[in-house]
Amino acid sequence: MTVKECYEALEGNYDEVLGRLMAEDRIRRFALKFLADGSYELLKTSLAEKDQETAFRAAHTLKGVCQNLSFTKLYHSSSSATEALRDGDFAQAESLFAQLTSDYNQTILALQALQGESV
Repeated sequence: MTVKECYEALEGNYDEVLGRLMAEDRIRRFALKFLADGSYELLKTSLAEKDQETAFRAAHTLKGVCQNLSFTKLYHSSSSATEALRDGDFAQAESLFAQLTSDYNQTILALQALQGESV
């Protein structure tokens, strides 16, 4: 799988990230680092524990990383959760988490496929 194919699979914007990072090997390196990012797990735990402040920080961090890497689909769902938490609407954030999880899993699967090709 090429980096561009990976971005198609995760519904990201390859051209945008290429314009930002300027080289495919750099995109690959930073995109694969996302596999070790703990923001999603922290968000999941924080929502389960009803910890709105930590959930907001985790969602906001996840949103920022996705924006920087042009993981467009996951960016949109994490942004929606971030805004719900910013507005103090914990119930809305919890309801948005299912879509966020689906988008996160799609992203992880694409990155794992890319990683398998780069080893």
